[in-house]
Amino acid sequence: VIYEGVLNAQRVVYDMCGDGTSWVDCHQAAEGEILKALITAGIVLLPDDQTVEELVEMRLGAVFMPHGLGHFIGIDTHDVGGYLPGHPERIAKAGLKSLRTARVLRAGMTITVEPGCYFIPSLIEEATSPSSPFCQYLNKDVLKEYVSFGGARLEDVVEITQDGCINYTICPRTIKEVEHVMRGGKWPPLCDEMPELKRVNLLTYSPLVMNPPSI
Repeated sequence: VIYEGVLNAQRVVYDMCGDGTSWVDCHQAAEGEILKALITAGIVLLPDDQTVEELVEMRLGAVFMPHGLGHFIGIDTHDVGGYLPGHPERIAKAGLKSLRTARVLRAGMTITVEPGCYFIPSLIEEATSPSSPFCQYLNKDVLKEYVSFGGARLEDVVEITQDGCINYTICPRTIKEVEHVMRGGKWPPLCDEMPELKRVNLLTYSPLVMNPPSI
């Protein structure tokens, strides 16, 4: 359930991506998908009179996704340009303050999309304390079963286009794909079972052939 939640977070971001999309909105959408998975797992309790979006707004998602959604790729692996004059400033809220940029995406930008769901003992202890505003939304008994789990995180490299994105990461991503490769199955696959991941080069990829060194 946790892995699928993180994967769904990637899917919803790819569906949003394009020229003019707010990276902050992408981050919060990813948090929403992870919270949905946590609700399914019985970890997060959603009252009948509240929505997942309201839980995102109160920053509950940052308990499980304290890191930023991704970073620019350029000359450097973690490239510069996240916060520049004339662009959105860093937001001083849990989770959002960890974003390496709050910019509006533009065609041609290359950025990582790496949502994750972690069970960090110190954050969980703080969130489940009686004085925490999050305490009423968390099932302590179920959470205990996940504290030693660690977490899950997926990272892809994408290029923003005018109306979407191109995902250059062609690793196995769905549970079916991962299990297939772990059994020794062929990769890349013969068909793309999740085109929502925007892996346009998935079926045409061929490993690099290195020339032998000259003597």
